[in-house]
Amino acid sequence: QVQLVESGGGLVQAGGSLRLSCATSGLTVSSYTMGWFRQAPGKEREFVALVRWSDDTKYADSVKGRFTISRDNAKNTVYLRMNSLEPEDTAVYYCAAGLATFDYWGQGTQVTVSS
Repeated sequence: QVQLVESGGGLVQAGGSLRLSCATSGLTVSSYTMGWFRQAPGKEREFVALVRWSDDTKYADSVKGRFTISRDNAKNTVYLRMNSLEPEDTAVYYCAAGLATFDYWGQGTQVTVSS
């Protein structure tokens, strides 16, 4: 059974940083495409970043240069380092995993950025 558990969210001031973690079980992160998505109040879920099994990464334009996705294969954990946070980054952040599509999702962690 695949499980993804996010942690590391919280309240931070604009300009601050957070690191989100996605602990996994039931899969090997180095064999999957791992991604982060977010959903702000009243908005649809949107893509943030992904890392493929090949180590290729991709970012949404809105976070490029500020966010970094990484993984620790030994811990089977994926991270999202978020710097220079803006109030517009306020959302519930979700971890996802898949091969051709994102088939597995975590429950999400709240990130709130105050101005």
